[in-house]
Order: sequence, then C-alpha cells, then structure tokens
Amino acid sequence: MKLPQLEHILRAAAAITGADRFVVIGSQSILGQFPDSPPELLVSMEADLYSLRTSRDADLIDGSIGETSPFHSTFGYYAHGVGEETAILPAGWKERLIPLHSPSTGGATGLCLEVHDLAISKLVAGREKDTLFIRTLLHHHLADPDILRQRLAETSLPPALSTPCTARLEAMLRPQRGQE
Repeated sequence: MKLPQLEHILRAAAAITGADRFVVIGSQSILGQFPDSPPELLVSMEADLYSLRTSRDADLIDGSIGETSPFHSTFGYYAHGVGEETAILPAGWKERLIPLHSPSTGGATGLCLEVHDLAISKLVAGREKDTLFIRTLLHHHLADPDILRQRLAETSLPPALSTPCTARLEAMLRPQRGQE
C-alpha cells in the first residue's frame, strides 16, 4: 500500500464513521513518517486503524471498507478496524504520533506510529513477517538500534514476553555473516 491508498482509506473511514481522527497502528503507519518508504515495507494491502471517536467505529470500518467488502474488491486494499489494545506499545507512544493530513484525506487525519514504536509493536507480535519488517527498517537505516533498545525497555511486558523480545531484537542487531 502506498500513501495515496492510505489517504483513500482515511477519507473513506471518515465518510463512513463521521470521525475525523484515526490512529493507524499497523505497518502502513510507516507512511506517516516515511511517505516514500522502500517497497518491501509496503507489501500489506491492509491498514489497521481505529477511530478516536468511539470504539464502535471499528465495526463500521470492517463492514464497509474491510476485507472482502466491495471496497476491497474494487480497489484491492482495505481497512481493518481495530482497538487501541490491539498493539503493545512503549510508554509515551501517543505523544510521538505523526499526523498524516492532506487534501487527499478529505479532512481526516491519520495519526501514525513513530517508526521505533511501530518496530516495537512488531517485535512483540513476533511473527516472521514482523521480524522481516524490522530487519528492513534496520537495513534502510530508518530505525536506530539504540532507540529500539530504549523503547523496548520502556514497554511494559511480562518476563515471559520481555525475554524473547530482547533476544529477538539482539539477534536482529548482530551483524550477519559476510556483513561484518
């Protein structure tokens, strides 16, 4: 998904819900900070977002512009209405949100995760695609390893999650063979 597609989703979500501010928490939030992101960061055709108006807007978003909707069939991308609790994020993440507002958003504003907060949410999720996303951020120097370590330390996690997340991050930060 590229920036014009995310702007379209924000415009459509606003028209459907009547809300004008949405938090974009999935991988597409990278477009708020890096609108010209490397293509390998933009492979998802889904934007995870929630309205700041009411949690009930998630159902409206899913039903109207979600997966398998006519919107999805027509445009090839879709929105997934989620809740604030969907992602585990570092302390202070709300203060670092990056506004995405343009004439193409139709008056709506997408509040996108800052890249290090996004990376931590992906680190905690721990799926293979999330690890690849973080590795790509690091490869393109879009994320700073020291800030990632700091943000992970600022994330409230039980030890059963904290230990594997720390190990995953450190493994990603070690030079790969042939790249030393």
